[in-house]
Amino acid sequence: MKLTREIKTAVLVIVSILLFIWGYNFLKGKDLFETSTRVYVVYDNVAGLVNSAPVTLNGLAIGKVNSIDIQPDGKLLVEMQINTDFPISKSSVAEIYDSGLVGGRQIAIKPNFQDKDYIKTGDYLKASSKLGLTDALAQQLEPLQYKVQKLLDNADVLFSNVNDILDEKTKQNLKSSISELHKTLSEFSEISNNLNGLVADNKPKLNSMLTNFDKTSSNLEKMSDSLAKANLGQTVKNLEKTLASVDKIMGDIEKGNGTMGKLMKDETMYNNFSKASSELELLLQDLRLNPTRYVNVSLFGKKNKPYVAPVNDTIKK
Repeated sequence: MKLTREIKTAVLVIVSILLFIWGYNFLKGKDLFETSTRVYVVYDNVAGLVNSAPVTLNGLAIGKVNSIDIQPDGKLLVEMQINTDFPISKSSVAEIYDSGLVGGRQIAIKPNFQDKDYIKTGDYLKASSKLGLTDALAQQLEPLQYKVQKLLDNADVLFSNVNDILDEKTKQNLKSSISELHKTLSEFSEISNNLNGLVADNKPKLNSMLTNFDKTSSNLEKMSDSLAKANLGQTVKNLEKTLASVDKIMGDIEKGNGTMGKLMKDETMYNNFSKASSELELLLQDLRLNPTRYVNVSLFGKKNKPYVAPVNDTIKK
């Protein structure tokens, strides 16, 4: 059978149209000859998700996004093409996440292994969306921005108050204080230089003093060794015995025992001493007033004067 030119042309046109449709769908990410499971998810916001974005399961790519269509209520219907024999339950979650700084948005399937009711073409999965790196950073920076703004406002108020306080007189006082401080630092620097010169001039003397100090330390060390070797324990015991004896003597004196105790405690002895002292005072008074009564030197045999008793109050103090 011989084909006419018209039939060949018609077959070529039909094949060209089929190839164009297949190529167009292939470029859009659709494969007309591929058998796969098509499931759907409804999102409020796809956050930059595009067609042909990968669909992953535990990081493994198992499909792609076929289409994203906006619904009359404003929500977005996402069609996913799943190419895997791994069973995925209907209660699984399709979460949009950010794959990286330049990777774009993807969908991750989070399966529910407890559910044995697996998906088939036309089923819907639960929707979820995870904040991207930029959104998460913006969410973290928002309270920080509020704090920084509040800090800047407080700083503005503070500087306004400082400007109110720092009037012309205060500024002049501050300048004067800074000038005096600079002068003081200059004088301190000069004193420091003089001190360095003094140290340099007396360095031999300082070295000699340090040498003497080392010798003194060595002598003290030797002395401490000698004291450590000395029988200090026996000396302390003897001192304790001596103190015990002294304590006993003081106790006897306090009780009135012995000569010293009686002297301090016996009133009779005190009265006798007081009486003897009074009589001695009278005797000395009489000796002062009438010395010739006790020392009589007469060349001509003069008679002694009669005795007159001394008066107690003749001594003038």
